[in-house]
Amino acid sequence: MMRTKHIWLVFVEVLLLLGSLECFVRAQEGAASPQAAPGVSQTQGTAQESTSSKQTGPVYAPPPGQYEKAVAYSSAHYRHLAVGALWGILIPLLILRWRLAPRYRDWAERVSPRRFVQVLLYAPALLLTTAVLALPFDLWDHSLERSFGLSVQGWRSWLGDWMTNQVIALILGTLLIWILYGVIRRSPRRWWFYFWVAAIPLVLAVFFVQPLVIDPLFFKFTPLQATQPELVIKLEQVVHRGGMEIPPERMFEMNASSKLTGLNAYVTGFGASKRAVIWDTTLAKATTPEVLFVFGHEMGHYVLLHIPKEVTIDALLLLVLFYLGYRLSIWMIARGGERWGIRGLEDWASLPVLIFVLTTLTLLATPVFNAVSRHFEHEADRYGLEVLHGVVPDQGKVAAAFFEKSGEINLADPDPSTWVKIWFFDHPTRPERVRFAASYDPWTKGKRPRYVE
Repeated sequence: MMRTKHIWLVFVEVLLLLGSLECFVRAQEGAASPQAAPGVSQTQGTAQESTSSKQTGPVYAPPPGQYEKAVAYSSAHYRHLAVGALWGILIPLLILRWRLAPRYRDWAERVSPRRFVQVLLYAPALLLTTAVLALPFDLWDHSLERSFGLSVQGWRSWLGDWMTNQVIALILGTLLIWILYGVIRRSPRRWWFYFWVAAIPLVLAVFFVQPLVIDPLFFKFTPLQATQPELVIKLEQVVHRGGMEIPPERMFEMNASSKLTGLNAYVTGFGASKRAVIWDTTLAKATTPEVLFVFGHEMGHYVLLHIPKEVTIDALLLLVLFYLGYRLSIWMIARGGERWGIRGLEDWASLPVLIFVLTTLTLLATPVFNAVSRHFEHEADRYGLEVLHGVVPDQGKVAAAFFEKSGEINLADPDPSTWVKIWFFDHPTRPERVRFAASYDPWTKGKRPRYVE
C-alpha cells in the first residue's frame, strides 16, 4: 500500500472533517482500510472459483465458509461506504437548513472583531458539529470491523483514537479555513487557485511529519533490526538487487495486532522521514519469502517514483475540482444565500456550501483517483516480482500464495463486480493480482523484464 496515496484527498478530508478514526493512520483515499493486505485495500477483491472459472489462469478460491463470510462482510462494507458517502453530503445541507453556520459566525463576531480570533471560535465549532453528525457512521464502521473479527480494538481505545484524530483535524482544519478565507477576501475570483498553491506546502509538511509525529499517536513503531535482525539481512538483499539503498534504520515494525487482525505494509514520508513499515501481523502470519515480496512491492513505489507522480496527478485533479467548486459555490450562494443567512462567499457562514460542493465533486471524481492508484499498484506488483527474481525461488507462486492468504484473513471480496471495482477499488482486484503474480514470467519467455534486469 502506498501511504502517500491521495494525500490531497487527506487534505480535503481534514478541511471537511469527513475523515474518521484513521484519517492519518491510513491513506486514500478515500476508502482504503487499515485491515487491508500490503498493497491491498479493504475493498479489494478476489474471485471465487465458481465465478472465475470462466477466466484463464490461477484463481482465488477461499474455502466455502470463508467465502460466505467474505461475501457478507463485503456487502455490509459497501453498504456502509455508500450510505456514509451520502450522509457526508447531507451533513453540510443540514447545517445550512438549520442555519448553524450564521449562528456560529454571529457568536464569533460578537466576541471579537478580529478575523483571527473569529476563526479560532468559528472553525472548531463548525468542524466539531460536522464530526458529531458523522460520529454514528464512525461507530458503525468500528462495529462492523469488530463483528467480523477484523478489529480487536476495544471501544475505550477506539474512543481515545477518535478524540486524538479530532484534535489533529481541528488544528489543521482551522489553519486551512483561516488560509482559505484570507485568500477569498483578497482574490474573490481566483481564490481557488491561490488557495491550492498555498495549501501545497502545508500538505507536504503534514506528509513529512506524519510518520514522525502523527502515526506514533496511534501505534508503536520499533526498528525492524531490533526485532527481526535476520529478516533485515534478507531485506537488504532485495534492496541491493534493486540497486537501492534503504538503511536498516528506515525499516520499522508496527504493532498492528494491538488493534487489528489483517495484514499490511506501507511506505510513507519523504526525505528524512521516508521509511518502510511492516505490520507485526504480517510478520507473524506470512512466510519470509512472502514478506520479501511485500517489501519488494513497497520498494517499487519509491524506485518507480510513484509517490511524486501520484501526488502530482492528484493535485492537478484537485485543482480542477477547486475551480468547479468555486463556480458551483457562487451559484448556490446566489440562489440560497439569503435563506441560509450567508452574506457572500467571503462570509464565514459560506463554509458549509464549500464543504458540500467539494465533498460532492470529490465523490464524483473517485473513479478517476482510483484508476490512477490501481495503475501504480499494478506496476508495484510487477516490480516486486522482478526484484525477487533470483532472490526467492518461484516468486510468482509466493506472491500468489500471499494474496490468497491475506485475502482470506482480510475477508477480501471474492467476486467484485465492475461497478464495485470502479467505485471502491484503489488497487487491482484480487483475481487480477493472483493471475498476474502466478503468470508473470518474462524470463522463461525470452523477454526482458520491465524494471529490474
